[in-house]
Order: sequence, then structure tokens, then C-alpha cells
Amino acid sequence: MIRKFQVCLLCLFLLAVGSTMVACSGGDDEEPVIDTPDDDPDDEEEEVKLPVPPEFWTEHWHDHRQTLERVYYDDDLVVYFDKDVDRTVRWPFQYVGDVWRYTKKTYGGYGDDPRLWAVFHTGRHSGGHPGYYFDSDHDNRNAIDCGDGTWLTQEGNIDLPTHEVFHIVESASFGAKGSPGFGNPPNGVWGDSKFAEIYQYDVYLGLGLTAEANRWKDHVMNQVNDNPKALTYWFRDWFYPIYTKYGKTKVLVEYFKLQAKYFPKDANNHFTRQMNWGEFVHFFSGAAKTDLQETAETAFGWTTEMEGQLYQAKIDFPDITY
Repeated sequence: MIRKFQVCLLCLFLLAVGSTMVACSGGDDEEPVIDTPDDDPDDEEEEVKLPVPPEFWTEHWHDHRQTLERVYYDDDLVVYFDKDVDRTVRWPFQYVGDVWRYTKKTYGGYGDDPRLWAVFHTGRHSGGHPGYYFDSDHDNRNAIDCGDGTWLTQEGNIDLPTHEVFHIVESASFGAKGSPGFGNPPNGVWGDSKFAEIYQYDVYLGLGLTAEANRWKDHVMNQVNDNPKALTYWFRDWFYPIYTKYGKTKVLVEYFKLQAKYFPKDANNHFTRQMNWGEFVHFFSGAAKTDLQETAETAFGWTTEMEGQLYQAKIDFPDITY
């Protein structure tokens, strides 16, 4: 009886020693798993849930009067089709969403609603136009309205919606409202679309669409314009050299930052006037951190009026340096 008791004690001792050895062995091979309590749930911000967009949206802008149907939405994009758009069309859901996500991440701003509201038409309303969160025309939504296409494939159809997103960039980035450069002199600088061309090139590159970027570059490289003079090559002689030499995306972003910070605005952050040529060159020189007058002379020609405007711009905006 005593022997059995002694054997049991010995077994218990060996079991205890073995357990200790098992617990310590393998310390060189793996880290112990340590359970830690979850963070205090009161410290976590509650996820903000966006409202479900309306199923229908009745147009009340320009000559548009269709009732549109919502066909897609997520936290970045809402897509509406008019009654004639083929309901098998789905590529805008990803592509336009990617453009908007890239744009928000890169340029910032655009009000409290994180979504882009994209409208597509078939057989009506050729071309496109934007809407802005600070205007009631499109119910205070950042919107693009794209018309007249069949939209059946992504290939051949991305340029128009991307162009329209640029109008939101130029008119609503970094909290500013309006576009001092939109329009032709003396009421603007780059017309409707010349700045959009380098933005589109940047977006295609930013989304990894190299073939589309090369296609677009080939398309716009030798486009000729008569603003401000005959045989003006905006992309070839101005935007593309600046983009490639002075920081690519960074120089475009910096331009809009400087414009939003320094160009005259009212109490509601609306720009109060349009920009002139000298101011345009001055602001872009600030973005590039180098004097771009020589580049401007090559691209646009140079007049005594431009010279005077640039001289005055340096006086009026002394914090823009290069």
C-alpha cells in the first residue's frame, strides 16, 4: 500500500516536471500566444453609414427633364441611367468609382458627401456637364452628366466621364468654389478642356491604365488651338513638359492648392474673378518651384500685356515663390 502511494507521488512529480518542460520547450521556435483584452469599445468611432440614395432622380437642369433610375451605388459612387441606357452596362460602376476615389485621394475637398453622382443618357443630350456640391442645380451633389452614348463597353467610352470629373477638380478642390482659369481670355485662360487633358493623362496613369494613357497622349499631343494665338499646342508645349519635369501629379495638385489658398475669394470661398495670363504663369511657376516664363513664351507667345500681368502678379501674390 505504501509502495503504491510512493509510486503515485513519483508519477505526480514526473508529470509536473514534464508539464513545465513542455511549456518551456519550443521557446526558441515560436512565440507564446498571449491573449489581450479588446480595446475599450467606447474608444472606437462608430462607422458612419451613408444614406441609401434615392431610387429615382428627376432632372431639372438645362434642358434635361428625364426621370433617372438608380442602377448602382456604394460609398463612393451613385450611378443613374435614363430609360434608354442598356441595363447590361456595368463597367462605369468600377471605372468611374476608381476615377473618383483617385481624385478624392489626390486633390481633396468636395464637400461633405463623399459620393460622386454619375448620370448616363443614351440617344439624347450630347456631350456632358458637371454639377457641384455648392450649387443647387444638381441638388448640391458632385455630379457628372454624360449624354448620347451607348456606353456598351469601357473601351472607347472613358474619356467623357473622366473629362467631366476634371471640371469638379478645377471648380471644387481644397474647399474653393469656382474655376478662375475656365473660359477664354479675358474671362479665363484654358478654355473648357485644355487643363483637363493633362488631368486625364494623369488619371489613366494613376489607375494603371498604361495603354489608355498612351492612347490619350497620342490623341492630344499635337492638337492645335488658337488660344491665345494661332498654332498653340497646349499639351505638347505647356502641360506635358511641366508634368514630366516638375513632379507629375504633384505639380498639378500644388497648382490647385496655391489657387485655393491665394486667389481672391469671398466669405463663402467662391472665387471673385477670373485669372489672367500673368497670374496663370505665376501660379504654375509656384507649383513647379521654377520660373516658367520661358516655357510660356514657347507655348503661348509673349506680349507686353502678358509681361505686365506677370509683373503685377508677383506684386499681388508675393507668397508664391519659385
